[in-house]
Amino acid sequence: MQTPRPLPRLNENFTLDQFVVGASNEFAYSAAKAVAAAPGKTDFNPLLIYGRSGLGKTHLLQSIGNHILKTDPKRVVIYTSSEEFRMMFVDALQNGNIREFSTYFRESDVLLMDDIQFLAGWEKSQEELFHIYNTLYMSKKQIVLTSDVPPAALKGLENRLTSRFQSGLSVDILPPDLEMRVAILNKKAETWNLSLPEEILYYIGENVPSNIRALEGAIRTIYGLALVKGGGEDITLELAKDALKDTVKAPEVSRVSIDRIIEKTAAFYGVPVNNVLEKNKRKEVAMCRQTAMYISKRLTNHSLKSIGLNFGGRDHSTVIHAVEVVEELIKNDPDAARDVETIIASLRQ
Repeated sequence: MQTPRPLPRLNENFTLDQFVVGASNEFAYSAAKAVAAAPGKTDFNPLLIYGRSGLGKTHLLQSIGNHILKTDPKRVVIYTSSEEFRMMFVDALQNGNIREFSTYFRESDVLLMDDIQFLAGWEKSQEELFHIYNTLYMSKKQIVLTSDVPPAALKGLENRLTSRFQSGLSVDILPPDLEMRVAILNKKAETWNLSLPEEILYYIGENVPSNIRALEGAIRTIYGLALVKGGGEDITLELAKDALKDTVKAPEVSRVSIDRIIEKTAAFYGVPVNNVLEKNKRKEVAMCRQTAMYISKRLTNHSLKSIGLNFGGRDHSTVIHAVEVVEELIKNDPDAARDVETIIASLRQ
């Protein structure tokens, strides 16, 4: 049985123009753009994009295919997931169509494969992919893969495969920061012809996990409730809070004030409160201030703008930076994490 060559199953909405670029994904975007412009002709072959689920890997992967086909519709672009590849291979084995299966993939100009990690443990499928990969690579055909981890961390895949994945370019996509989350929300709202006030965009960005799918889901939920309640024309902050009440976690401490957080944090670090509020850049003062901002974000329902105003009139971008610094610190330094939890415990007393 001859394996058919269907049109690539690409989502036409996944384009490079629709991809919101920020510090967390700029390198991956630039690499994808270069490959899309000159498939098989750059040093980025294979290109492997990795990161947690919901951060835009599939969007970039399919954007490459869409751009190539728009530029040259005669190109043979195959988009598949590793799971689908495996199921097609098993079906070919059962029906004696291995030659047709292999030819189908080897004759492509561009192979886009999503979630390569799901081939772990499937030795025969990996062996077939290995031979297809070699044929495409030697013919200077473009290969683009996605994974949840970098090539060196892929478990259950043959070394000869992972070593080839490492021979090209591996780029990661990180969770978006607040500014980028708001930009993503604004882009999605524009795409869906929705007009959302900035205060709602920031509310969603501050309270919904750093996952693009979750952000999109939040907008759909808010719009759905607005349609039910009043035709979808007037979307207020109160309506947004109501729509996301089951998504947004309540603050761990609901009555603690920012003034008390500053007081307790300053006492812990031995820093005068007035130094925390002033433009004092001494290392110990900056650490105290950033920690207090982080705790304020974690334990209150104040907006980032409001938190910044309580720290001597600073803007929300300063608070964002402080939160990111402390989050990174407590992730890598057990002593720092213990200090933060000690301060929080004192606030609960």
